[in-house]
Amino acid sequence: MTFGTQSTRAPAGSRPGDAVPPPPPARRPTRSRPGGNRITGLKGMAFTAPFFAGFTLVFLAPFVYALYQSLFAEQLATDGLGGSRTVFVGLDNFTRALSDGDYWFSILRVFVFALVQIPLMLGLSLLAALLLDLAGARSARLFRLGLLIPYMIPAIVATLVWLYLYSPRLGPITQAGEWFGADVNMFSGSLLWISIGNLLTWVGIGYNMLIIYGSLRSVPRELFEAARLDGAGELRIAWSIKIPYVRSALVLTGMLAIIHMLQIFAEPLVFRVTSPETVTADFTPIMMIYNLAFTQGNYHYAAALSVLLALVVGTVSALFYRFSARESL
Repeated sequence: MTFGTQSTRAPAGSRPGDAVPPPPPARRPTRSRPGGNRITGLKGMAFTAPFFAGFTLVFLAPFVYALYQSLFAEQLATDGLGGSRTVFVGLDNFTRALSDGDYWFSILRVFVFALVQIPLMLGLSLLAALLLDLAGARSARLFRLGLLIPYMIPAIVATLVWLYLYSPRLGPITQAGEWFGADVNMFSGSLLWISIGNLLTWVGIGYNMLIIYGSLRSVPRELFEAARLDGAGELRIAWSIKIPYVRSALVLTGMLAIIHMLQIFAEPLVFRVTSPETVTADFTPIMMIYNLAFTQGNYHYAAALSVLLALVVGTVSALFYRFSARESL
């Protein structure tokens, strides 16, 4: 027995006396070039640069500027002849905002409304996605496009369309109520939230359905076939397989809906034209901030309210995501 030498056994099928071919040269281990991983990491970061640039310009920079503006206030000259001047007041605007009952009541009003509207909208979006998953490919494309059309319409235009439908004089909803002997006024204080909620649901179903449907299409089809072979019906498959698989998509759409709801502005602002006694200037947080900044000219206090609203939105979204992620484990 020899050690440290390679075997020189002749290959199978060779005759005695044939030359034994030399063994192939050993491959030298390859080494990564110095800085190669760093270059790869820089290339990966380059793909995220447009996102971070847009995030900085659209979100971070305005937030920092609003935070800076909130530290000042306009004060009149003591003699009453010199006009107003901007003075540094520190956290006085935030102290005032924390005790502003109208501001926090507007947030509470929107939050209570969201507790009803968001689950209803997501439930209808989930139902639409499940029905599309059962349809054929061609039918799914047609219905998907039809459900997306309301989302592609600008919010102001969609609101004006529904204002016409809600109109007591021209709209068909009031006339349909009269046929059944009911006095339906969608602009009244008791039905106004239903009117706004119906509009938001009509606009948001298609967008949320598309996210849920995309997640649903990624579920392995073999699971459905195996369940059908075991005798499971479509309702059992949807409840036990499909819905658990799209739970992450439901969490995402729910968080986006919460963020949008706390910043609702266009729809109540247009409804204010028809129901000014119900949709007041502080009906939603954004409407109150808009009225302070562009109607009363109190930009600094409006900036403080904007910063607080951003913190509220971030906190509520984080809590919702953490609670939903814990429930999905």
